[in-house]
Amino acid sequence: PVRRGYWGRKGGSPHTVPCKVTGKSGSVRVRLIPAPRGTGLVSSPAGKKLMFMAGISDCYTSTRGHSRTMGNFIKAMYHALKATYGYLSPELWEDQVLQPNPYQEHTDFLAKTVA
Repeated sequence: PVRRGYWGRKGGSPHTVPCKVTGKSGSVRVRLIPAPRGTGLVSSPAGKKLMFMAGISDCYTSTRGHSRTMGNFIKAMYHALKATYGYLSPELWEDQVLQPNPYQEHTDFLAKTVA
C-alpha cells in the first residue's frame, strides 16, 4: 500500500506523497517530493504510470545516477513509494489509555488506609 498525504492545507482527499521520500536500486536514486494540488505528475513516462497506478495525482520527482536503466529506475521508484509508510505520523499512532498519576495513586492509597 502507498500512503498519500497533502501539500499545504488538508482539504479534500489526499493527493500527493506525505513527505519527501527516497528509494534506491543499483546506481539509481529516486526522490519523491510533495507537490501542490493541480501540479500533476512531474516525472518520466514510466514513473508517471507507476505513480498513477499507486493513486498519486500530484508529485515532483528527482533522480540521480543512471536512470536510463529502466529496471533499476522502476525498482527505485517502487522502494520510494514503499518508504511512505516508513514515517510514523500522529494519524498512525495507537490510542493509549492514560494511567493515573503516581502521586494521585499514592494519595488515594493513603486516604483509604486512614479512613
